[in-house]
Amino acid sequence: MASTRRTVKTKIKPPRKHESEVSLDETWTRLSTNIREIHNQNASNLSFEENYRYAYNMVLYKNGAVLYKGVCQLVVENIDRLAQSEIIPAFPSGSSKDPVQQSQEGESLLKALRRVWDDHTGNMSKLRDILKYMDRVYTKANDVPEIWDAGLDLFLKHIIRPPIQDHVTSAVLSLIQIERDGYVISRSVVKECVDVLLQLSVDHDAKTVYKRDLEPAVLTASETFYSAEGKRLLETCDAPEYLRRVEARFDSEQARTYHYLFSQTGVPLRKILERHLLTHNLSSVIGMPNSGLDVMVDLDKFDDLNRLYRLFLMVPSGMPTLRRSFKDSILRRGREINLASTSIDTGQDMDDGDLNDAENTKGKDKSQGRTATGPPTLTLALKWVQTVLDLKDKFDCVWARAFDKNREVESSLNEAFEDFINLNEKAPEYISLFIDENLKKGLKGKTDMEVDAVLDKTITVFRYITEKDTFERYYKNHLAKRLLLGRSVSDDAERGMLAKLKVECGYQFTQKLEGMFHDMKISADTMQAYRKYLEGVSAPEVEISVTVMTSTFWPMSHSSASCVFPEVLIRACKSFEHFYFSRHSGRRLAWQPSLGNADVRVQFKARKHDINVSTFALVILLLFENLTDDEFLTYEELKTATSIPDTELQRHLQSLACAKFKVLKKHPPGRDVHPSDSFSFNNDFACPMQKIKISTVSAKVETTKERRETRDRIEEERHHQIEACIVRIMKDRKHLTHNDLVNEVTRQLASRFQPNPQNIKKRIEGLIDREYLERCEDRKSYNYLA
Repeated sequence: MASTRRTVKTKIKPPRKHESEVSLDETWTRLSTNIREIHNQNASNLSFEENYRYAYNMVLYKNGAVLYKGVCQLVVENIDRLAQSEIIPAFPSGSSKDPVQQSQEGESLLKALRRVWDDHTGNMSKLRDILKYMDRVYTKANDVPEIWDAGLDLFLKHIIRPPIQDHVTSAVLSLIQIERDGYVISRSVVKECVDVLLQLSVDHDAKTVYKRDLEPAVLTASETFYSAEGKRLLETCDAPEYLRRVEARFDSEQARTYHYLFSQTGVPLRKILERHLLTHNLSSVIGMPNSGLDVMVDLDKFDDLNRLYRLFLMVPSGMPTLRRSFKDSILRRGREINLASTSIDTGQDMDDGDLNDAENTKGKDKSQGRTATGPPTLTLALKWVQTVLDLKDKFDCVWARAFDKNREVESSLNEAFEDFINLNEKAPEYISLFIDENLKKGLKGKTDMEVDAVLDKTITVFRYITEKDTFERYYKNHLAKRLLLGRSVSDDAERGMLAKLKVECGYQFTQKLEGMFHDMKISADTMQAYRKYLEGVSAPEVEISVTVMTSTFWPMSHSSASCVFPEVLIRACKSFEHFYFSRHSGRRLAWQPSLGNADVRVQFKARKHDINVSTFALVILLLFENLTDDEFLTYEELKTATSIPDTELQRHLQSLACAKFKVLKKHPPGRDVHPSDSFSFNNDFACPMQKIKISTVSAKVETTKERRETRDRIEEERHHQIEACIVRIMKDRKHLTHNDLVNEVTRQLASRFQPNPQNIKKRIEGLIDREYLERCEDRKSYNYLA
């Protein structure tokens, strides 16, 4: 039988309670004495273990409240003692006006505050170590701050209070103001004081004493200072100096915030500077007489302009103000350029600048006719375009170097140029004349890159023109003269310009211009075939060179200028016509004498001369071929014999009898031709040159009447273009409201001109009458009628 073993449980006895070996009063007396030694900086002579045990025992035996309150009372006593001995004696006297002395007094007070803070935090750190058990047991159970936090609260209550608080704030503000006035202060002293205030929280939201007391005071003082500073600088400084001072203020406040104020103070402080130094004074600074934006641009002060740009970018209203002033500056200069271009009345001068011809410049007689400086009206047009280009270069440089190629500023620049260029109704004509002059003679001796640069600049101005169809008409006329008279210096340059125009306006814009070049090439081949043809037949007495122009490509405004050719010219023309029609059936040729020129040898008393004249002038000269020196022809007789219109006849008679080379005599003498005048051959004409080129007197810039006629023709063309555009849109859309149709027509025609909505409405009415469109019942939309 197995025996059973019984298990006995061991009884755990509770620990035996020990009575306090040391009384409460004795423990506290020893601990308080040691705490006072700590406050007196004698902690090195004390035992940490002993003091920790004293505090431990007091908490362990339910005397935590006595310990907590007693320690707080000792801390208060020490803080009060330090305040009386260190801080209050350092209060500034306030009697001195010397900034240096004021700075020293303020720094002395802040140093005293920092010493007290360092002493207090050092003591509290030691007390926190020996009172760890109290913090862990008593403070949590009784919901009171730990001893370190209690020490901060006591410091806040007994040190950061009037009058100490007021003196400290005043000392910081005084030091900031002294530094703003240009004196040097000890930034480290202010920084140490600010650090103290940042570590003291006034509530559970962690709002620091700095945010509660010092920052509002700093901002209020700054508001007052910069309000007065903005007005003072505005009264005493010119614009560049004002901007330099303001930039220096921004830099100094940023440095101040970085070195000794709290970083979060920088934002509201910057707002104060922006408001008082910039926002309130933007217009006044940029428009300052003798130093504002205009003067800085005139004097190429790119550094000052860049400073203005950087500062104005800081505030919301800065960029709009800068853009407005920048645009106004360009517009003012542009209007001055336009005014200068209209200061001289348009008059009559030598056609196409022929007085600059190489043969003519060899002449020594400078007293006859006009000098070789070019026609005043042409010079005016060239000067206008060149001045606009120079202005564009100048402001492009300002935009790039001073305004960092800002796109908003560029937009204002383009708007300004477009506005003032289109205020000049002659702008399309002037630009075409400028291109014409450069492609005739201005590009001689230049490299391909230089030629391309000139053409690019011209395209820059062309881009601003809204009435590109007007430019096209003038350009077509000038191009026709260059091609027909062989005046272009470079075919590559001509085609390069054409390519640039195609890029800007599309193929349709340059289609007819390219057709003119094609005609010139075909005509060269035709003339080569004609000369071979003449080898097998009886050639006419006069050798002719013919350019066959497609009527839809070339400007045909000259067709109205009729002329009765002499018999010798008629035979030459008939010979070419017979050849041409044998190769091309169904075509019709209409001779254009106003576009031709001729070389004729003339015998004078002294010698023979080879003279280059227009076709009209040749017809006039041939009438004098068989006349004696004493015979003359009246104006009316010349008109009857040639059937040349009055305008053309007067121009060519003036060039033959009134210009530099007077191969005819006018009776009575004078510079203008009248219907009552008569003419005779000048047999006594003498000139040292064998070859002479007689230029045609012409209005280089259109007269008011001619411009009105050109405008009427352009308006007529626009009517057709608007109607074609309307039909094209409606054929595609079938149905559109009135506003949508007007907007679409305006958009599609914008590359050629800006159509007037009233004109579009009239064209719509015309198309409705002709049953291309119908108005819907709502009276606000249209349908397309197939």
